[in-house]
Amino acid sequence: MRSVLLCAMTVCGLLTAFTASSSAFGLSGIGFRGGFADPEGLDGTVVLGGHMEFEERGTRLHLQPNLLYWSSDHVSNVNPNFDLYYHFRPAGTVAPFLGAGFGLHFIRVDLPRHEDDDETNVGLNIFGGILFPGRTVDFFIEGRVALSELDTTSIQGGVTFAVGN
Repeated sequence: MRSVLLCAMTVCGLLTAFTASSSAFGLSGIGFRGGFADPEGLDGTVVLGGHMEFEERGTRLHLQPNLLYWSSDHVSNVNPNFDLYYHFRPAGTVAPFLGAGFGLHFIRVDLPRHEDDDETNVGLNIFGGILFPGRTVDFFIEGRVALSELDTTSIQGGVTFAVGN
């Protein structure tokens, strides 16, 4: 499990370094999220994660590398993602958003009296929701579909704390 977490954190770090080197995008927030996930063929479960947000000044476009985790029925998923989303109203107003991205799914199956079965897949993320802005904290709620070998739908809520502005 440690090697999976280390690999996931490395991927997130590389994605963040790539994003940070882009001169048009600047770090605008750091936050966390949680909600309910429904992995295909498994019981529903809690999903937890964290994210960083990079904003392109003068646009409504955001890059959001994030890391999600869920566990259900002896199956767990560590999921680093690289997402891009667009909000449809100006900053500082309640705004709907749509986004897409890609992620890695480090799936682990841990059953007693059964050989452990680890698997890594690439997936596509599609999501949308509503942003609720505050002075230094933004809240959001989103619906998300992760399409991979183990498709997962989720509803998540979270908070993003403003940094560096």
